[in-house]
Amino acid sequence: MSFDCDIQYETAGELPTEAQFNAWVHAALSTQLSEGELCIRVVTPDESQTLNHTYRGKDKPTNVLSFPFEVPEGIPLQLLGDLVICAEIVKQEAEEQKKALFDHWAHMVVHGCLHLIGFDHINDEEAEEMEDLERKILASIDIADPYREEN
Repeated sequence: MSFDCDIQYETAGELPTEAQFNAWVHAALSTQLSEGELCIRVVTPDESQTLNHTYRGKDKPTNVLSFPFEVPEGIPLQLLGDLVICAEIVKQEAEEQKKALFDHWAHMVVHGCLHLIGFDHINDEEAEEMEDLERKILASIDIADPYREEN
């Protein structure tokens, strides 16, 4: 299985390495596809907010945005699309949710990759299917259920 990731860092801080990103992408996609290409762009809140407002009509930064690429019919291209992840939001959420920072990063990558290949959570049934798959993928790399409620 071959997954090619272009990682673009547009901000600094305690960020995953390219090797970590590649491992998480492989975990997310290897049971669904045999190959693919994607870009992961790690951004500031300002860039996240601009993209979220432009493409989703929400004027605030968000953790991860997925931009699937629609390959024209008849073109043998395995380009999946782009993930845009806001480092500051991921860090803030990890702290608020009392999760290990890189476990939360892994979840954002897995979640975004699943969006790139057509999974969604618009209705309850889709959300349950996507969350179950996320749990299985994350468990395969020894990361706890990100949806588990802490007592």
